[in-house]
Amino acid sequence: MKKIIQIISYTLFPLVLLVLFFQGKPELTPKEIITKANNLRYGETSIGGMDMTLVRPTWKRSISMKMWTKGTDYSMVIITAPAKEKGQVFMKREVEMWNWIPKISRMIKLPPSTMTQGWMGSDYTNDDMMNEGSLIDKFTHKLIKTEVFENMNCWVIESTPSEDSDVIWGKKTSWISQDGFFTLKTESYDEDMYLVKTEIASEIIQMGGKRLPSKFEIIPEDDPGNKTIVVLKDIVFDTEIKDSFFSQQNMKRIR
Repeated sequence: MKKIIQIISYTLFPLVLLVLFFQGKPELTPKEIITKANNLRYGETSIGGMDMTLVRPTWKRSISMKMWTKGTDYSMVIITAPAKEKGQVFMKREVEMWNWIPKISRMIKLPPSTMTQGWMGSDYTNDDMMNEGSLIDKFTHKLIKTEVFENMNCWVIESTPSEDSDVIWGKKTSWISQDGFFTLKTESYDEDMYLVKTEIASEIIQMGGKRLPSKFEIIPEDDPGNKTIVVLKDIVFDTEIKDSFFSQQNMKRIR
């Protein structure tokens, strides 16, 4: 009898340890996964330089820029090249978006109707460039499956707009790596649930004290041969940026 009890004990002990292990490591919710992925890409604040290349069947065009972000409410982008667009500034401050054009000394408030338009003629929309962080709080999230993408195990999360949100998308589907929380792929759908574009992230490197993707390709569904490539050149995370930095006055003097 004693021997039987010992055998049962030896059999059950690993099972008990396994149960305790999983109880100590609760599964993340879809929103927590999305939040971790967003924090990896933007941090509490970020200051970075990047190059954007517009690729079309018969031509290419490059734009360089510097970008500041703070949370989901504040962002600012200044064009640093080419000379034709140099000095243009775009800013999001809470629910308002502005564009400063120094060559004509004009400040323009971007109306909601322009959010679906291509930013600087690219396959990124104004909403993508200035309202990216809204994915966390303006959508509800659901884990629909796990899947291998680019040799990495990923959570596949479907995000649909909350009832009171003002976003332009019908839904977004994100492939987020289980190792590292890299957003490797994002599909954006319109209100009729038609696929509009796909973003692919790649070239994971060490930058700004983190490992993160440094190359992003936006591929529109209805324009064969078109794509926009963004390459992150440098970035610094979590330095102090005051809310007052994001002002119309600063848009006019920032360099």
